[in-house]
Amino acid sequence: MDRNSLIGFLLLALLFFGYFYYTKQGQLAYEKEQQRISDSLKLINPNPESTANMVNAPALNTDSLARLQQKSAHEGIIQDSVAAETFHTVETKLFRVTFTNKGGQPAKVELKNFKTFDDKPLFVENGNFNRISYAINSVANKTVETADVFFTLQREEKDTAGNTIISYVLQAADGRQIEHRYKLQHDNYMIDFDIRLINGNGLFTDQVLRLNWDAQATQKERDLDWEVQQSHVSFVENGEFDFENMARGRKDDKKFVRPVDWIALNQQFFVNAIVAKDKFESGSISWDSPKDTADHLVATAKANMHLKVPSGNDVTIPMQLYYGPSDYKILKSYNNQMFNMVPLGTGIFAFVKYINRGFVLPVFNFLAKYISSYGLIIALLTIIIRLLISPLTYQSYLSGAKMKLLRPEMDALKEKFKDDKQAFAMEQMKLYRSAGVNPVGGCVPALLQVPIFFALYSFFNSNIALRGHSFLWANDLSTYDSILNLPFNIPLYGAHVSLFTLLATVTSLLISLYGMSNMQDTGNPMMKYLPFIFPVVLLGVFNRLPSSLTWYYTVSNVITLLIQFVIQTYIIDHEKVLAKLQENKLKPKKKNKWQERIEAMQQQNDKLKQMRQKTDSNRKK
Repeated sequence: MDRNSLIGFLLLALLFFGYFYYTKQGQLAYEKEQQRISDSLKLINPNPESTANMVNAPALNTDSLARLQQKSAHEGIIQDSVAAETFHTVETKLFRVTFTNKGGQPAKVELKNFKTFDDKPLFVENGNFNRISYAINSVANKTVETADVFFTLQREEKDTAGNTIISYVLQAADGRQIEHRYKLQHDNYMIDFDIRLINGNGLFTDQVLRLNWDAQATQKERDLDWEVQQSHVSFVENGEFDFENMARGRKDDKKFVRPVDWIALNQQFFVNAIVAKDKFESGSISWDSPKDTADHLVATAKANMHLKVPSGNDVTIPMQLYYGPSDYKILKSYNNQMFNMVPLGTGIFAFVKYINRGFVLPVFNFLAKYISSYGLIIALLTIIIRLLISPLTYQSYLSGAKMKLLRPEMDALKEKFKDDKQAFAMEQMKLYRSAGVNPVGGCVPALLQVPIFFALYSFFNSNIALRGHSFLWANDLSTYDSILNLPFNIPLYGAHVSLFTLLATVTSLLISLYGMSNMQDTGNPMMKYLPFIFPVVLLGVFNRLPSSLTWYYTVSNVITLLIQFVIQTYIIDHEKVLAKLQENKLKPKKKNKWQERIEAMQQQNDKLKQMRQKTDSNRKK
């Protein structure tokens, strides 16, 4: 590790810190009275096969019916005859969706294959109020929000493919009707959500559906603050994916003036999204990450989106709802850019996502087919990567060996040009050129490895496959490991001790100590301490990062130490290298224009120096 290698290493550290900175069973609902069901069936012309699945409500008593008719006349709509919130649960292979008749929408979704960090059921939630709602015009010339009225659970049925279809209906007093129809596939986290209008002219002002969508994200991971940092509001506007960061205690908003395909509130590993197949025309979204952590709330988002309603009496507005994991493979299958929510490379290092998508993720998934231990998979992945970059590593160590062999001559030059740094620099360049040594030969290979480092940093922070998997003392590879929880918080470190971070720090320190023997003595005492700075800073930064990342870094450091020892001891023949350097000195050198300019400048400086000396001598006389 010569000076240039060290500079490359420090640049890597600075880039990392810049990147690090810049980087929620209910019961069945009741139907309205039998006569009203029959009228609804005539209006919507249902499949005869589905009538067997109709849910019948008991007859209302006179007082209840009178109150309901009075309320309906006032609002211009006919609500669910029970006029109270009831729930209906649909279960698939992947989740349990609890629907409510209030607004005819999902109330909560439990993901069956996942748990929270403390082993509780994991829910992807909508907001507490007006989860999915839009304004409709009643016959009484009043505006009513759909989330404030009670729909009727009309039917639940299975189609020929085994998908579950559930339908909620809201009927106006003048015969107009709104149906919320949901299709849940057995092995899909995406729910088809159609808003069907029967005789729907006049239901929406200016034929624009103004949809309110509220979402909230509650804590699912151990480190709440880290989960906030990894959460975003994401969207596709005018065909381009973009996202906005979350920050604890900060509110923000964004307006959309161009068509929007979908919007989402995505946490570190889970997503709540709404998709408009015909695109939202415009709208806005605001979000907030509360400063108070007592409710374990990561963030809330409120969107108001505008969608043009097709003209006609009977129309369908196709939409979709996604409640599920932030899994790259699953999201990519929808062909709508939702896979971009998985942060495999963002910010100034956005280009590393192609390394992750094209190489790291496929290799990781291939290894996962045959190996059950994710810790071993990470170790094998590390070895594969180090083998691929070994030519760069070899060139770096070879350059260091050449610099070390030239050290006696460099020391002689320093002694000769003690007070003339410019002359020393010129002679130093001559020595490098004559010996055929590239002074940045150790720096360039180190910089070329920077993209790989940041690719893996992004990969281990966003790969949901690691979530919940243990290795050695780490209970969950997607979050930090802790061998000791402290009763207090240490600034810039935290309130726990990560053993993988300690191992990564110690091995980094050993690499620095090993490289000190190859480091050129510049006479600057600070250079002696620089190799120790990064490992110490790493101790504070890496302590809260996923244990998969610190485990990878530990394995990588151990491999580096082994490679250094093997290359320096058995591969690089220092006598042959020295002989080659001496041979290079004897070869005639063809000067390029840059070298000629440097020498011309040196000659000019020498002449100026001689003239000053002569002038000073004359003055003394």
